[in-house]
Amino acid sequence: MNAPESLRKDSLYLAETHEVVNVAHDLVDYDLYLQDAALQEAVRREGAAWAHDDLSAFGRLLGSAGHIELGVQANRNPPELETHDRFGNRIDLVRFHPAYHALMKTSIEHGLHSSPWSDPRPGAHVARAARVYMHSQIEAGHQCPITMTFAAVPSLRTTPQLAKLWEPKVTSRVYDPRNVPDAEKRGVTIGMAMTEKQGGSDVRANTTRAYPVGAGGPGQPYELVGHKYFVSAPMCDAFLVLAQAPGGLSCFLLPRWRPDGSKNPMQVLRLKRKMGNVSNASSETELRGALAWMVGEEGRGVRTIIEMVAMTRFDCMVGSSAGQRAAVAQALHHCSLRAAFGKVLAEQPLMRNVLADLVLESEGSIALTMRIARALDHRDDEHEDLLVRLCTAVGKYWICKRTPEHAYESMECIGGSGVMEDSPFPRLFRESPVNAIWEGSGNVQCLDVLRAMQKTPAVVGAFFAELDRAKGANAVLDRYAAGLKQEFRDLDEIEYRARDVVDRMALALQAVLLVQHAPAAVADAFCASRLAASGHHNYGALPRGVDCAAIIARATPKA
Repeated sequence: MNAPESLRKDSLYLAETHEVVNVAHDLVDYDLYLQDAALQEAVRREGAAWAHDDLSAFGRLLGSAGHIELGVQANRNPPELETHDRFGNRIDLVRFHPAYHALMKTSIEHGLHSSPWSDPRPGAHVARAARVYMHSQIEAGHQCPITMTFAAVPSLRTTPQLAKLWEPKVTSRVYDPRNVPDAEKRGVTIGMAMTEKQGGSDVRANTTRAYPVGAGGPGQPYELVGHKYFVSAPMCDAFLVLAQAPGGLSCFLLPRWRPDGSKNPMQVLRLKRKMGNVSNASSETELRGALAWMVGEEGRGVRTIIEMVAMTRFDCMVGSSAGQRAAVAQALHHCSLRAAFGKVLAEQPLMRNVLADLVLESEGSIALTMRIARALDHRDDEHEDLLVRLCTAVGKYWICKRTPEHAYESMECIGGSGVMEDSPFPRLFRESPVNAIWEGSGNVQCLDVLRAMQKTPAVVGAFFAELDRAKGANAVLDRYAAGLKQEFRDLDEIEYRARDVVDRMALALQAVLLVQHAPAAVADAFCASRLAASGHHNYGALPRGVDCAAIIARATPKA
């Protein structure tokens, strides 16, 4: 049946029902460094201004459409385990999508796994943290083996004969994913295997046994028998493992291959089915006489591996700060383009309140993270070393804990489209709780803060000395710091109150840094909303008088 002549104008009635208008576009082809004022300022003030040009070049690479697509593909195509080859030989091979290997290659060639060790200089940790912060915004999962490789070096150095053998390949900028013995590679990656079913965070409850092959002792071979319930990145070339030696819980370096080229019996039982961190493989393993070498002193395994744990916890701060920046950048980008009820979203008062609040959270996180990076660069200074000991746990707890709500609120700024799987937000949201749980969950971090205060009381003095740097600059902060000092005079039921105390410590540190270094609009709004306000508020409850437009303009990326 023919349509009436009136409906056949230019054949539009056949398909074209509307023109696509008033929608955003992908945030691609932008410079993650030059379009992040808070990051640039932190890099300069914390001692890595020398890295500006390299960081900008890296930021352009990461912000390219092609590189962003690598992150998409690596998570759309998760790793797969092959326990045996087709002939029945045990191979324990995890296959990754080529996009994952491309991301790993980029990180390793730019030194995200090693630069403070291979090129130590003032600001080395700051520059590396900036690179990890940017690359984690593009893809977080592959950063796990990068972090563990980076963090393993201080532990390896406790045993010089092992460090001499392994450190050159650990710090090499060659990515070699082949499933071959480490002797055939110029570059290797290192993983970690501590957790067991029965103990979880209580690693002293581990049951894996270590039997000396010869005389035993630091640097000597042992055979390990037991299980590990969480082994992340099982294709790493070697792992730092905790096991019970005759002299107590000890640390070992366990390679995937024996020196004779045969496969070491660290057998992968299955890959974990994770809600987030999908591109990265996590596994359960059995150690069936796996050959390993003792790292550090016998019976001092926790002490030996604690520096690795501290470094991985710092990277959790970096990664969660990156997640916040990635989420708010997407929200700002969308709201600068989308209009509703006759006005661009970013110009509407209530949306401005929400967006500015999200920016404040992100700015506080990167400020605290980069301050700890500077402390890592200067651990020969007593004050800086004390800050690392105390405030890594404070920052890891607070920043990681704040990220899931931040991701959700940023997603809500997008509306229904943000929930769709072809949006960046489902991946950001699923990733958001990972760092809060891994490497010691919230309670573990708060207990570590108390442990540091009890074991090294000088950390408390260092903390308040840090707060005093901004004394007199903001009346709200001064009152808050005074109240916190009073809190420290009352240690009754301190473990029960630990979360409240650590919350307040983190907010005070962030406020001090912003008051000293951020624009007044940012610092004043942070103090007014986080320190002066009573009770907990959802994002978007900033008080009157906040210059939301200035805060938003400073943080909005352009693409």
